Amino acid sequence: MAPKNPHESSMSLGEHLDELRHRLILALWGIGPLLAISLVFGRQLLELLMEPARTALRAEGLPSSLQATGVLETFNTYFKISLVVTLVLAGPWLLYQLWKFVAPGLYKHERRFVHILIPLSSVLAVTGVVFMYLVILPLLLNFLVHFGSSTGVQEVPAAPAPPGVVMPVFPVLEADPIKPDVGASWINAPLRQHRVCLGYEGEKPLIYGTELTTLSGILQQYRVADYVDTVLGLALAFAGGFQTPAVVLLLGWAGIIDRAWLAKYRKHAVLISSVAAAVLTPGDPWSMVLLWIPMYLLFELGGWLLKVLPSEKVGRRDPAQGEPTWADDD
Repeated sequence: MAPKNPHESSMSLGEHLDELRHRLILALWGIGPLLAISLVFGRQLLELLMEPARTALRAEGLPSSLQATGVLETFNTYFKISLVVTLVLAGPWLLYQLWKFVAPGLYKHERRFVHILIPLSSVLAVTGVVFMYLVILPLLLNFLVHFGSSTGVQEVPAAPAPPGVVMPVFPVLEADPIKPDVGASWINAPLRQHRVCLGYEGEKPLIYGTELTTLSGILQQYRVADYVDTVLGLALAFAGGFQTPAVVLLLGWAGIIDRAWLAKYRKHAVLISSVAAAVLTPGDPWSMVLLWIPMYLLFELGGWLLKVLPSEKVGRRDPAQGEPTWADDD
């Protein structure tokens, strides 16, 4: 019968290795179903990531389709997104298995630190990714697309139409007609496409279209692999950057910094946040402010958490606890 307190028994090196193998097997079994689910919804996730680029391109009157220059590029990108989402979704399960392996070697008061840090870190990471996708990414794309399309634009001369020339007029619609006649042609305004019905497949009209574009200095059509890599890189950077409160809290618990130190270097934090915002954003004032404010607030949040959750309060030790058995083995 197993003891109620894991510190009441001792584990040998072989038992440690068996427990580690057991936890690794459980971790892998948890990843499998999540990978299958991610593959099912991988195409929808790819479309979700591409939507900010499409919106920015349409706003500048440019073709909104992304390019794939390799045979396997689209499929590899789809699989990469599915794999990344799998690892993100499996993160709590993997951390739980790691915790079950490490927890028996910790005091009860030491476990409280982990109980706070892991949920806090997860919430901060999700917040950083959502902030990047909803705020920073649209600002960045709007600036870059506008910068490229407005560079090197040439003037097109205009002159009266020659006598007798009749130019065709296509209806401009907000959506495709439900049952267009074969050969009917129109312009879909939201899609910026000239579209035509070439026939029917049962009750479904076969509609084809060509992209319409304004006069642009640089015609921008992004490669899907490069674009997705950029978005995933930004997501990773913001998920890491938003860990500032957790890092401040951990350093405070370790005794490396304290609230007096944070107050002393507050002006330095303001300066560093503003410089980082200027470097990471396109350069317009609004995007700089939108990044500088949360970066500085995260620093202040770390100081506030250190005040509310000092190490003396979180790690208050119960005198009745014994020594960790794993520490005794070491």
